[in-house]
Amino acid sequence: MKKALYFMLFSAVCFTAMNLLVKYLVRFGGPQLVLFRAFGSLIFTMSYLLWYNIPILGNQKKLLIYRGLVGVTSMGLFFTSVHYLPIGSAVSLRYLSPIFATIFAVFFLKEKVKPIQWLFILMAFIGVLMIKGFDVNIDSFGLLLVLGSAFFSGMVYVLINKIGRRDHPVVIVNYFMWISVMLGGVLSIFNWITPIGVEWILLFSLGVFGYFGQLFMTKAFQSQATNRIVSLKYIEVVFTMITGFLWFSDIYPIMSILGTLLVILGLILNTWYRR
Repeated sequence: MKKALYFMLFSAVCFTAMNLLVKYLVRFGGPQLVLFRAFGSLIFTMSYLLWYNIPILGNQKKLLIYRGLVGVTSMGLFFTSVHYLPIGSAVSLRYLSPIFATIFAVFFLKEKVKPIQWLFILMAFIGVLMIKGFDVNIDSFGLLLVLGSAFFSGMVYVLINKIGRRDHPVVIVNYFMWISVMLGGVLSIFNWITPIGVEWILLFSLGVFGYFGQLFMTKAFQSQATNRIVSLKYIEVVFTMITGFLWFSDIYPIMSILGTLLVILGLILNTWYRR
């Protein structure tokens, strides 16, 4: 339990660092951030697959490509939304992805959703309305972008479920990173901004923090204490809001904070109920 707790906290710290860097590097376009985020992680995924002699192309190429395309769309929308939203609000709203995943699972995976789960989903969306309605810093276009990111991220859950155990997890992530590098690279050509000095290091750090955040979270969920620590996944939102306030002077009205808590509560209750 203690090891799982540490892993989840390390994961939250890594993801928070990545979120802050995305906000700090806001002068770069979404595609360029996607390019560097993916390239930094690709070094680790390719090294892992080559070291353990795991087939890079996998078994279900079509599904793996779909997962990569949906994933890069979600990531690109999120990185772009940070241009318009406080970083804490963007992160909390993106966490609506499990809600979208639950809805998609009803239609595509034929899963059953109990009436009480719809109540939890409603709680989360009421929280979104509170964030939007009581926070003057919430730009409507930015809100649309981050909800689109959550929507496509929810589709990722369904695709990974379809892929199942027939492909290695690192193969799935590797496809995602390669597709992100290719699309991010092509789209960056049209609005390329050359990094200056330390910005090169910060841009490549996006992939490093993203990779280790995912690694620590996976290790935490692999433990037998998953049911106890799953709610700590959302501590990333708290960390990001606090550091966003300290670093970027982001201001969050009380009602907006309550809306964020309502979103997180709805997500946690839905997750606990499903488990």
